[in-house]
Amino acid sequence: MIKDKDRLMNYRKHLKKVRPSFRRVESWRYVRVKDSWRKARGIDSKTREKRKSGVKSPNIGYRSPKAIRHLHPSGFIEVYVITPNDLEGLNPKIHAIRISGKLGAKKRLQLIELLNEKGFKILNLGVSQRELEELEGIAERGAALLDEELEIEAELEEDEEYQELKELASKLKKKG
Repeated sequence: MIKDKDRLMNYRKHLKKVRPSFRRVESWRYVRVKDSWRKARGIDSKTREKRKSGVKSPNIGYRSPKAIRHLHPSGFIEVYVITPNDLEGLNPKIHAIRISGKLGAKKRLQLIELLNEKGFKILNLGVSQRELEELEGIAERGAALLDEELEIEAELEEDEEYQELKELASKLKKKG
C-alpha cells in the first residue's frame, strides 16, 4: 500500500504540473471579467462546444486519484488542533497536525512540546526552530532583566540621597 501511495502521490504531483489553469473565457481580454472560472454559456461559445480552439474546461478527467484525495502533499491526513484534547484517537503515523492560528505563544509552545513528545508532524510550526530558540532566550533574558531591575530598586531604596530627592519631587508635585 505504501509503494502504491508513493506512486499515486508522484502521479498527483505530475497531474498538477500538466493540468491547465482554468480561466474564465475572455478574462484576458476585459478587465471587468475576472480570472476565476465560470462555465461558458454563450450560444456560439467554442469553449462550451469543447472545440479545439476554445479554452480547456474542468472535467472529471483532471481529478486526482481517489486513494490520495484530500491528503496533504506529505502523505499525511491533515488534522486541525486547538487543544490537547483534540489529539485523542490520532495516530502519528497517519495524521499530521495543523495548529490553530488563534493560539497565543504560551499555549502554542506547550502544544508544540506535547506534539513533539508524541511524535506528530506539525504542518504549520509558523517559525523555524532557530526562531523558537530565540523566543525562549528573549523570555529568559526578560526574566533576568526583571530581577536586575528589582535589585536596583532595592539598592535605591537604601540610598539616603535618593530618598531626599524623592521627597523633594513629591513636595514640588503638591505645590504645582
